[in-house]
Amino acid sequence: MEHTKYLVVGSSHAALEAVTAIRMHDTEGSLTLLTRDTHLPYSPTVLPYVVSGRSAPDGIFLRDEKFFADNHVALKRGKALKALHTERNAAELADGSEIAYDKILLATGAAPAIPPIPGLDQVAYHVLRTLDDATKLNAAIKQSKQAVVMGAGLVGMHAAENLVKVGAKVTIVEMAKQLTDGYFDATAAGLIEKAFTDNGATILTGSRVVKLAPSAIGATLTLENGTTLEADLLLVATGVKPNMDYLAGSPVEHERGILVSDTMQTSVANVWSAGDCAQAKGFFSNAKVMNAILPDATEQGRIAGMAMAGDPGLKKYPGGVPLNTYHFFGRHAISVGSSKAPAGAEVVTRFDEANGRYLKVIFMEGRLLGIYGVNEFFDGGVMCQLILRRVDLSSVKERFVANPLAVGRELMSKLWR
Repeated sequence: MEHTKYLVVGSSHAALEAVTAIRMHDTEGSLTLLTRDTHLPYSPTVLPYVVSGRSAPDGIFLRDEKFFADNHVALKRGKALKALHTERNAAELADGSEIAYDKILLATGAAPAIPPIPGLDQVAYHVLRTLDDATKLNAAIKQSKQAVVMGAGLVGMHAAENLVKVGAKVTIVEMAKQLTDGYFDATAAGLIEKAFTDNGATILTGSRVVKLAPSAIGATLTLENGTTLEADLLLVATGVKPNMDYLAGSPVEHERGILVSDTMQTSVANVWSAGDCAQAKGFFSNAKVMNAILPDATEQGRIAGMAMAGDPGLKKYPGGVPLNTYHFFGRHAISVGSSKAPAGAEVVTRFDEANGRYLKVIFMEGRLLGIYGVNEFFDGGVMCQLILRRVDLSSVKERFVANPLAVGRELMSKLWR
């Protein structure tokens, strides 16, 4: 049986940061990176640009073969993890082979969550989570005349915009009362919705698909209220779920994701997890949450790698802070931090409806809890650090609300030393 000191399962941001962190402290220990994907590593966040054609599929890779060779990493592509045998420190692969490990990182990401709607398995539909998904959707969009997007999160909205731009008749069906629920409040969502409807899209919020069936052009969708929709292209973008089927029968504790400590360690001593499959503590409470965003994946992967290698510079994970950016029809929206104002919080808003600009800031005792904007400019990374560092903004609050970009950078220059 093949043996490696470090086995990293996954190939996106969390996995790559872990590899780098391990090699910073341990340059010699055998290291294997295992991924079910047949491609070199890439970021799921770039896939909408492959769909739109702005990015070429062969130009999005995060690392090349030389990186792995130079860092003495055995890269195994197209190899899926089937089962984890922690009692004998072995990873069983889908092809029946096994790899023994001393330490393992599970950075297996997430997969599309397919809703259990009658008839969905009888029609052709697209999802968007892998590079292959993106190239297939790119080809299909060019031919579409009448498309339906199920789900109005950021993935679905990116795809819907591309469909609108090629001239397709696009209908977005969303169960929640607003678009981008969980990212933006109702005012911000209203601005996003207006941009789509102004460009010809139909938005059906508070709507649920209850049945699908094949049709002459592709699929017929029946909504809960009896309305039917026809689609020659159907995109299912109703969320994701962590890839962790390989934990069946394993002692590694998991709930919505793989439960981890502040050093990304699981309930099994030599097993770590990071990224979209990990359930770690949130910054705003002690509860363990899913925070499937790129900055968190990077941070968690770095911490996991340092912990695995025994790096004395390791600092514990401070907790997840949501951070999402979204560009649509030449405009942009960004949300950082808590979306809910707890009792005693101060909420300040600015809304220029004529120009489509909106800012919402949530403070608690002078400290930033959350900030949201549409066509408002500020640095999401700086805002995140202001939250994590619990910086008291009382003395600059009015200036901060008036110009969060400039004041945020001013504070950064003073505090990030």
